[in-house]
Amino acid sequence: MADLKAKFILNFIEDNRWRYITEGLSTTFIVTIFAILLGLALGFIVAVIRSTADKSDKHSIIIKVLDSICKVYLTIIRGTPAMIQLLIMYYIVFTSPDVSKRLVAILTFGINSGAYVAEIFRSGIMSIDNGQFEAGRSLGLNYAQTMVYIISPQAFKNVLPALANEFITLLKETSICGYIALTDITHGANVIRSQTYEPLMPLLAAAAIYLIIVTLLTAGVSKLERRLRTDER
Repeated sequence: MADLKAKFILNFIEDNRWRYITEGLSTTFIVTIFAILLGLALGFIVAVIRSTADKSDKHSIIIKVLDSICKVYLTIIRGTPAMIQLLIMYYIVFTSPDVSKRLVAILTFGINSGAYVAEIFRSGIMSIDNGQFEAGRSLGLNYAQTMVYIISPQAFKNVLPALANEFITLLKETSICGYIALTDITHGANVIRSQTYEPLMPLLAAAAIYLIIVTLLTAGVSKLERRLRTDER
């Protein structure tokens, strides 16, 4: 017991090493939240374009071009590792050493998540019966209004569990931020480990933090699902 206490003091109390973990936690939250927002916006736009192209055999040349661009985007993003995308974004796209590493991480993970969110949203939109589109038109709504006010809310309910899984995956993917020397939870734990040569406590602390966040997020999504099901009755 005394040995564990000594290791705890060494890893977290001495030289205020706990600050590496709290700084990393702050970075992880900021990157994850803004990446989720970017991914949702980008994914929704791509999903609408792809589903519009899929639902209609006769569509304009603009839709065809946009659909082709979306297909290329999805193929590239889903076909390459997130770590490689992060390195390309930092070392090739943003070549300036003064660029914000948090901004780089947010853009990378947001664009990456957007590809997966797009396919999740598209599956939800495609699962809605065409009669819902006709109902929207009969109410005087145009295609965009029908998509926003009628189709999207129903699609969101259908894909909520899949979206939650994607956000959990995104949260854990941010652990590669250390590759661009951005101090997230994992990188903070590694810094402590490199200073104390004691890997057990800092790595367990990082794992515990991720586990707690994922557990809270899962509980929140489950509560939201129950509320949505209640509202349908």
